[in-house]
Amino acid sequence: MIFSGFTDEASDSLEGQIQATQTLGWQYLSARTFRGQNIHELSDYNFEVICEKLTVSNIKVAEFGTLIGNWAKEIKSDWSVTLAEVERCIPRMQKLSVKYARIMSYAQEPWGNEQYEQERFRRLRAITERFADAGLMALHENCMNWGGFSSEHSLRLLEEVPDLKLVFDTGNPVFQRDRSKPEPHPWQDSLEFYHKVKEAVVHVHIKDATMPVDEEEPHYTFPGKGDAHLEAIIEELIKSNYKGFVAIEPHIAKVFHNPDENKDESRAYDLYIDYGRQFEKLVMQIQTRLARD
Repeated sequence: MIFSGFTDEASDSLEGQIQATQTLGWQYLSARTFRGQNIHELSDYNFEVICEKLTVSNIKVAEFGTLIGNWAKEIKSDWSVTLAEVERCIPRMQKLSVKYARIMSYAQEPWGNEQYEQERFRRLRAITERFADAGLMALHENCMNWGGFSSEHSLRLLEEVPDLKLVFDTGNPVFQRDRSKPEPHPWQDSLEFYHKVKEAVVHVHIKDATMPVDEEEPHYTFPGKGDAHLEAIIEELIKSNYKGFVAIEPHIAKVFHNPDENKDESRAYDLYIDYGRQFEKLVMQIQTRLARD
């Protein structure tokens, strides 16, 4: 497996993100935001600057963490906004030789309300086709979107959207209710979710968390310290000879969708490095144990 990470959780600046990647001894970063702007929203000039600095630093990009169909966009949102995001992504991915674009299936409507499933399928088919026509891959992430309601919802997406593949986030199931099961809808189980969808997983995001009793917000933890069954999932990836990317997304000091928590840049950087090293150690421990057994 190839290590990467959402380096905007280490630093807002490209320089800090490159430094974090180099400090960990990794060759790849997962590109999401730079100075608060998503990579497909940057000006052409700023994007060219980023390309040049990445090239000089010999750092490559594992994926674009796009805004396409994400948890902040309702399914009734303007379709032209999504199309414009796709059209901006494609040439930038091609320039940086990036294969994967992380997408979602639009925000969840309150459970019990109309979910506009057919419109979601129509949009994702169009998105996936546009990336495929350019030789690229759109990967759906299980998050606060329709496909994240349960593993069954993700499998339905795969049935309805030809050529769609998945990026599996290990920590997201911890704080989502499994809407495929009867009320009171238990919390999802990350390992169970992974087992159901693993045949379509080509990329993995590493996150861990616990769900405090009677609370609706997760507590994010270092890798292997939460309820995401991270060790078991990594073990299965190793056993299956997984060769793809594993990208850390700690949420320990910086949370992409909660800027109020992103105040201390120095602390965020140090925690990101610590998280990366602890994850490497966990992977090495699992590999050693499997080799011994």
